[in-house]
Amino acid sequence: MTAGRVVSLVPSITEALAATRPESLVGATDWCTHPADLDVTRVRGTKNPDLAAILALAPDVVVANKEENRELDVRRLRDAGVDVWVSEIESVPAAFTAYDELFDDVLGWPRPDWLEEARDLWAGPPPEVTRRVAIAIWRDPWMVVGSRTFTGDLARRLGLANVFEGHPDRYPRVEPGELDACGADVVLLPDEPYLFTAEDGPEALALPTELVSGRLLTWYGPSLIAAHASLARP
Repeated sequence: MTAGRVVSLVPSITEALAATRPESLVGATDWCTHPADLDVTRVRGTKNPDLAAILALAPDVVVANKEENRELDVRRLRDAGVDVWVSEIESVPAAFTAYDELFDDVLGWPRPDWLEEARDLWAGPPPEVTRRVAIAIWRDPWMVVGSRTFTGDLARRLGLANVFEGHPDRYPRVEPGELDACGADVVLLPDEPYLFTAEDGPEALALPTELVSGRLLTWYGPSLIAAHASLARP
């Protein structure tokens, strides 16, 4: 079966579906900001989707993610008779494996050219470490990327050593003083999920900081192509 009506509750995958077969994407969350001209029914947020609106769209499948969406919402949709596919993506290779399953087995769509281009770019072993980094994702409280995350794996494949990689938590809370003493060369401050800016973030830390694109650092989809070009350093 080929899926003709798809609702995505995952911004990264929304971008991937819109880049592949936009006419089949009928619903997405308010956080699905790419492509910028996406014109589909909005079904509220990733953590509080409007289940009635999703059901009204009569989707062939709803696409979700273990980290970004709630198990409760997935269960309620399934109880209502909706087919829900849930991904679990904690590394770059896992993203490609998930897309292979999504396109081949769930949607019945041919694999898109962007997927193979991204796969080729990220193939091979990680390069030597060029910088030690801490990757902040939130402020008040400050939170950073810890272990077992897609973002941490992507950074490693760019030659960036995440100093919190060994932390038992995936997104540990830290104090600014802990960040300053963590041994990083630089603290990366993405513009999502928290919108760090030149005026909001760097002033709280003694370590050098660098503002980066949150989409390129945390999303998995067509953005992987731009991320490889924009974030990699010789």
